[in-house]
Amino acid sequence: MKEYFDRLRLIRSANIGPVSYVQLIRRYGSAGNALDMLPELAARGGGRAPRISDADTVWREIEKVEKLGAKYLFMDDPDYPYLLAELGNAPPALIYRGNLSLLSHPTVAIVGARNASAAACRFARDIANALAGEGVSVVSGLARGIDTAAHQGSLNRSAIAVIAGGTDVYFPPENQQLQEKIASDGLLLSEQPPGTEPRARHFPYRNRIIAGLSQGTVVVEAAPKSGSLITARLAAEAGRHVMAVPGSPLDPRSRGCNGLIREGAILVQSADDIIELIGHFDDRAAGANIPYDLFDSPTASPKLKENPPGNDINIDDSARQSLAGLLSMTPVSVDELVRQSALPAASVQMMLLELELAGKLSRHAGARVGLTG
Repeated sequence: MKEYFDRLRLIRSANIGPVSYVQLIRRYGSAGNALDMLPELAARGGGRAPRISDADTVWREIEKVEKLGAKYLFMDDPDYPYLLAELGNAPPALIYRGNLSLLSHPTVAIVGARNASAAACRFARDIANALAGEGVSVVSGLARGIDTAAHQGSLNRSAIAVIAGGTDVYFPPENQQLQEKIASDGLLLSEQPPGTEPRARHFPYRNRIIAGLSQGTVVVEAAPKSGSLITARLAAEAGRHVMAVPGSPLDPRSRGCNGLIREGAILVQSADDIIELIGHFDDRAAGANIPYDLFDSPTASPKLKENPPGNDINIDDSARQSLAGLLSMTPVSVDELVRQSALPAASVQMMLLELELAGKLSRHAGARVGLTG
């Protein structure tokens, strides 16, 4: 219990993202040890100690979660979905309400335009219903339009909603009843603590969870540069299937899907097309999904235990100067930094961690990093 409490404090502390969280646990063996090291690590990166979430704040969050009838799902838990854990920036903890066993079923994401056409909404609802009838869990983001239609089609059987705010916040407001129905009969997931109002920055994080949970992502309607295309890109980066429903070239809402198909996405026209495509996935994600307590008992997570805890890495000034000279505000891959610096990968990772904790470095998609503005 104390370790999970410390992990929640670590997650809610400033400048701690999913990547730095995993690195800290790996290196220092426990969240408590990592919390103790934060001031020193930030000082090495040339900044002030990050704001560490205080114990009272974390206890209040836990009380809110319990009052909502929700639970935490940590990366260590045996119920944590295997597919999501494969992401390099998988969320260290999720808050959920509902039937966690839906994560052990085959999973398909259905996303699309908020201002979708009536025909596209009907199509999304129908294929979601057909997929649910075949035992497939349907994942979406509870937004207006296609997301709502996908949830309606899979409701009462296999609806999984990933939301950008807290589980007690309804966005859009008109989906309050639908959100509560999913929390009761399906599965509602959030990375944010209760009371969090969804902001623009939260939606890309939500989209990565939608893509990460799913064996494949279906885009039904999407304008160019829409959030649905971001989800499709994240799915492709994770090695998952990207599927798109073709539409009229005269409708701007179809340009995103038609563009995806032109770039290599798989054209689908029915639930059978989707089921055939995901049929080769194995059942690694399957397992017992029986939540007992607010904090389920910890287990040995391969992601957190790949490397045993060790002593700090000694890094001299010349190495720090070498890495600093390669960094800019333009994101670059960590692998490229290792190649160009000719430094050990462990040393590069440690220096990047120090800079991140000091507030001087930001992490971007595709394992890229850049200096903050």
